[in-house]
Amino acid sequence: MRVALFLTCVNDTLYPDTGRAVVKLLTRLGVEVDFPSAQTCCGQAHYNTGYRHQAEPLAVKFSDVFRDYEAIVTPSGSCGAMVRELYPRLGERARAEGRGDALAAGVAPVVPKTYELTEFLVDVLGVTDVGAYYPHPVTYHPTCHGLRSLRLGDRPARLLRAVKGLELIELPGAEECCGFGGTFAVKNPDVSAAMGVDKVRSAESTGAEVLCAADNSCLMHIGGTMARLRVGMRPVHIAEILASTEEEPLV
Repeated sequence: MRVALFLTCVNDTLYPDTGRAVVKLLTRLGVEVDFPSAQTCCGQAHYNTGYRHQAEPLAVKFSDVFRDYEAIVTPSGSCGAMVRELYPRLGERARAEGRGDALAAGVAPVVPKTYELTEFLVDVLGVTDVGAYYPHPVTYHPTCHGLRSLRLGDRPARLLRAVKGLELIELPGAEECCGFGGTFAVKNPDVSAAMGVDKVRSAESTGAEVLCAADNSCLMHIGGTMARLRVGMRPVHIAEILASTEEEPLV
């Protein structure tokens, strides 16, 4: 199977190891992974800040770059949700404004074949045991877009439970937002920081060494809060845990 990796802006700029982990993991599972170098921002930042029309050319660009692949895999629930949930909405709004069906038709080919990583593993490849090894106690934070938009459900937990050596500990208040929310953290810094503290204290109460999530933007916010509070936990993307093996362990 030939798929494209949609890495996303945050990962490309700040967390390239997550992208490498996705390639390592999927290749181990027999998937051919391409990284189209023409990919850009999906437009989520523009859309969420109220610049809907400015997000439209980015949606068209995304479709042009990725339309010929069997599947598009991203290690970001929020960017996956932008494509799956909001690209169709962009098309609907353009139609309602009398601008025709071109945008809706343009993005239609990529919407149904864009998958967040854990969705792709469980639903498309049909695997939960990916041969990973990670001997640490871990707690999992289900990010808002993964939880409410993509409805990932127990897919991440099923994958984590199958990891050799990993102890998965339930996170109290798991469904509560961490406070990042993209530009929400900028527009409402005090509320965002307080929510981050609540999330970190809940994670700390588990006694886990690692807090895991499927979105590095949330892990960035949580990790920054952990550093300020001097909490002895590490934020780690689920892709890096699943890519870790006994022969090549994640440090």
